[in-house]
Amino acid sequence: MSTDSPPRTALATLAGRVGEFAAATGADAVPDEVLDRARHLVLDAVGLAFASTAYPFAAMARDALARLGSGDHPVLGMPDRLEARDAAVLGGVLVHGMDFDDTHIPAVTHVSAAALAAAISAATAAGATTRDLLTAYVLGVEVSARVGLGGAGGFHDVGFHPTAVAGAFGAAVAAGKLAGLDARGITAAQGIVGSMASGLLEFLEDGAWTKRLHPGWAAMAGLTAASFAGVGWSGPGAVYEGRFGLYATHLSGREAHPEAVGEDLGTRWELMRTAVKPYPICHFNHAFADATLILRAEHGIDPDDVAAIRCAIHPVPGKVVCEPPANKWEPRDEYDAKFSLPYTVAAALVRGRFTLAELEDDALRDRAILDLARRVEVTADHEGAFPRAYSGFVELELRDGRRVSHREQVNRGHDERPLGNDEIVAKFHDTIGRVADDATAERVRSAVLGLGDDTPARDFAEACRA
Repeated sequence: MSTDSPPRTALATLAGRVGEFAAATGADAVPDEVLDRARHLVLDAVGLAFASTAYPFAAMARDALARLGSGDHPVLGMPDRLEARDAAVLGGVLVHGMDFDDTHIPAVTHVSAAALAAAISAATAAGATTRDLLTAYVLGVEVSARVGLGGAGGFHDVGFHPTAVAGAFGAAVAAGKLAGLDARGITAAQGIVGSMASGLLEFLEDGAWTKRLHPGWAAMAGLTAASFAGVGWSGPGAVYEGRFGLYATHLSGREAHPEAVGEDLGTRWELMRTAVKPYPICHFNHAFADATLILRAEHGIDPDDVAAIRCAIHPVPGKVVCEPPANKWEPRDEYDAKFSLPYTVAAALVRGRFTLAELEDDALRDRAILDLARRVEVTADHEGAFPRAYSGFVELELRDGRRVSHREQVNRGHDERPLGNDEIVAKFHDTIGRVADDATAERVRSAVLGLGDDTPARDFAEACRA
């Protein structure tokens, strides 16, 4: 759909560069390896959406959205139907709700949750095919990652959640593409959604559930912005690099690289750098879980023999998983525990693993874990790779006087140490298997890995219902 706004000069901006790229890019322009990895990232996300339905937050989110009205759009992992935008909100909540979803490491951004939720709703509403849906999802991931990269790791430092902020832009591009907007329309959608891009990290202080809502809200913002752009509503062209654009306002003069938004579009695929999580916890904790488990196995450590634990982490992620200390030593619930470095290390030492079981009530009340968590001392890591990778250093002081240590400089799942597609399939079966039978799992797996043909997107959305 063509529009008369924004002005043609807007195409000279970073948003314009993205708009021209997105409008011109079809499935045939995306390398096969990118499309194949994209299917597996979607598989991971859909499996997590199903698994989330076992938790109270899923039903609460559904009930809240149902109060706003009804609709006929399928909901991921649930038998319910909602209006398209509300289904996207719920889809984003379900994909991200367990904080087990993929992350673009350098962007410090969960890139699939908002992009996928927006793409499914937009594609279904538009009567598009799964080829269109997959292409738009890839574009949404690319834009979300680049917007996050432009923040140079600084969004967290000032209290913004980049998944919410960057995700809104990716969702707007995905939705605009599926709505048939031209380059100027997709440019306008980015300008419009810039006034909706937000998400605060204050949940870290009291364990509130707002973070779970962030990618769903970003998906809704993207759908809304694309709709307004589709009727000719204008948005500021310099939404990224302008005097009052995203980086100037959200980062308060800190280091930023707005140019990252438009760099190497179509030649460097950021989707390939997206990390799939091996652990159901904040990605900042993954290297610490691995380092702890390696030390436990290599040295045959009995947790009772540990006198002290020292962990080194970069100060920016340290704010997320180490502060305030009282909340991290004794998490109030499973969501608190996901963002606790001391709990992660202590649980891994005591249990010899870190799975969803280590987030259940019996683990959260295990005095052996909680007492060990209080022995964790955190210091600043001046040798880590943040934000390029999430490093972790763990040193254990044993009661016999020995000290053993291990550093994971690049976290597992990073594009330098990626999980293979077969590992993603295995993770999918583990997650969806918590709530669905084998027949449902196979139906969903087949639908997701078949993305990219002339099958109607609505058929795909129906196949991914409970």
